[in-house]
Amino acid sequence: MISVTILTKNCGQTLSATLESLRDFPEVLLLDTGSTDNTLQVAKTFPNVTIHQKEFIGFGPTHNIATSLAKNDWILSIDSDEVLSEELIREIQALSLCKDTVYSLQRHNYYNGKHIRWCGGWHPDPVVRLYHRQHTRFSDDAVHEKVLTQGLKLKTLISPLFHTPYREMGDFLSKMQTYSTLFAQQHKGHKKASLFSAIYHSLYAFFKSYVLKRGFLGGKEGFIISVYNSHTTFYKYVKLWEAQNTRD
Repeated sequence: MISVTILTKNCGQTLSATLESLRDFPEVLLLDTGSTDNTLQVAKTFPNVTIHQKEFIGFGPTHNIATSLAKNDWILSIDSDEVLSEELIREIQALSLCKDTVYSLQRHNYYNGKHIRWCGGWHPDPVVRLYHRQHTRFSDDAVHEKVLTQGLKLKTLISPLFHTPYREMGDFLSKMQTYSTLFAQQHKGHKKASLFSAIYHSLYAFFKSYVLKRGFLGGKEGFIISVYNSHTTFYKYVKLWEAQNTRD
């Protein structure tokens, strides 16, 4: 048996589609970290969903709390803006699960109705999401967390997981604020930063996304995403620089 875990906060606009794709799973555990919109009302309309509420302590640690609350040892971790394709559901159901194996899903990222097959961090985008909690867990990273895979076998599933991380420009700005702050908190005392490094990393992030990762083939969507990657990188390092020069 597989338990699905989801972290939520103010995701009422996307959650219904996510939960609809998970109706075939007997337990969907939703861990909410302070929603003030209709997220919890949406979740309560699905009979296989159980709701828990906890303080957000970083993505990795909060994922691990959700994992510990599940009934089953097999965990499928899904984001609140992701939707399992019917083919992926059938593929998961047909698996002969092995405890020493983690399973990677092929995430297809969408923006403005377009499947983004370019840009840094957008394609390809395999994500390890199905694992046995007695054999591994999420890393303790506050941001860019991942399931630990050392010493385990990796099996990649072929069917798509649909992901729509940004519906409007405000989503870019709010996530830029969240991720850049968490990056600074996570790397303070471990990584050096300066205004020069912020500018350098920002320019390289745009070049990598738009040129090396062929974001120019994505039209206006590819350009917007590449600029976003650049701006997020700039503010990550500026905030880290600021944190390094602020007394506790």
